[in-house]
Amino acid sequence: MKIAMFTDAYYPRINGVTVSVHSFAEELTKLGHEVAIVCLEYTEEQQRSSFFDESSDESLPFKIIRIPSQRLVFSKEDRMGRLDKWHFVKKAMDAFKPDVVHINSEFVAGYFGTIYARHRRVPSVFTFHTLWEDYFANYMTYWPKRSSRKLGKQFVRFYLKRSDVIIAPTKRIAEVVKDYGIDREAHIIPTGIPSSKLDFNKKQNNIVINRINKKFPAIRGKKILLYVGRIVREKNLDFLFDVLAEVQKTVPKTALLLVGGGPSLDELKEKVRELKLEKSVHFTGYIEGSNLIYFYKHADVFTFPSKTETQGLVTVEAMLSGLPVVAIGEMGTVDVMQGDNGGFMVKDDAVEFAGRVVELLKDKKLHSQKSMEAMEWASKWKISSLTPTLVECYEEAIREHAIKHGKTESK
Repeated sequence: MKIAMFTDAYYPRINGVTVSVHSFAEELTKLGHEVAIVCLEYTEEQQRSSFFDESSDESLPFKIIRIPSQRLVFSKEDRMGRLDKWHFVKKAMDAFKPDVVHINSEFVAGYFGTIYARHRRVPSVFTFHTLWEDYFANYMTYWPKRSSRKLGKQFVRFYLKRSDVIIAPTKRIAEVVKDYGIDREAHIIPTGIPSSKLDFNKKQNNIVINRINKKFPAIRGKKILLYVGRIVREKNLDFLFDVLAEVQKTVPKTALLLVGGGPSLDELKEKVRELKLEKSVHFTGYIEGSNLIYFYKHADVFTFPSKTETQGLVTVEAMLSGLPVVAIGEMGTVDVMQGDNGGFMVKDDAVEFAGRVVELLKDKKLHSQKSMEAMEWASKWKISSLTPTLVECYEEAIREHAIKHGKTESK
């Protein structure tokens, strides 16, 4: 099968959509399918960074088609595809001849994918990755929340209404499809974790740990609370500063390590200085995905405060690494942990959160039990077990499209 995956987020831009598209493309290729990812072009500086330190478009097992783009004034990380490049995309797709189009985002690349599918009568699948009504409400503060939420809903409904099959990464997102007035069932397929994410090399482990200790000497000999992910406002990261203060009342030798980059990095560093937490809170900046396993293995508890996460991929990665989790039980975290599986799911309360962290730090037997539980529970998120279901969705889209097309022809 030839599959065209359209996304406005792809490497070197890193987020959950990027990981989902790349991981499934790799696995689909292993199963013998031909994949083309249609994404955005980034600046030379961005393309040299992060993912492209170790890989390039040409070295990947699938095709990459990059749409010329322009910068966004309000975001240094993101780009916007150029609307005048529609014919460029159409020509590239006509040459590829996809059997199915998979839309993974709602901006220019996603729009081009939807228009191409309708223009050439190709079956289409849409994955509803992001609750834009929440994001618009958080960031478009100059608009009334009711208006920004309504805009977010309409934004997504355009794609939901035009797809042959809908995929949601969580049960919560699947329920939102119904709330948006779409009378179709969404298939629930979480983003899978590739086995390569868990590759562990003892020599590399020593290198990474030595780097951590050299860069952050104050962390030596302390219990480590770990966060991995983007450093952005919606992740609720300053909540962890309150948690750390509570934990240190019982376990004074505890440090918080935040792994990742993002637009709120400088703002949070300033807050750490204001709170005089420089010896206890440390920021690594961006770390390559292949090295994250060593951070998970080095830490004592994975702490996840986000209340807007749709999937909770880093929580799954931590659990697969055997790292117990304490997380606020909202959104994607609920779908991943489904209670206290592999750790503790708590309310949005720093004292309760810290209490669970302290339990894991002080009780070795409990920590070991939760570690084993985490690995077993998270194994269902391995991508090798999820990709066949995605293929079934593509096959269903082809059948549904054929039925619709037949009805159209008979009129």
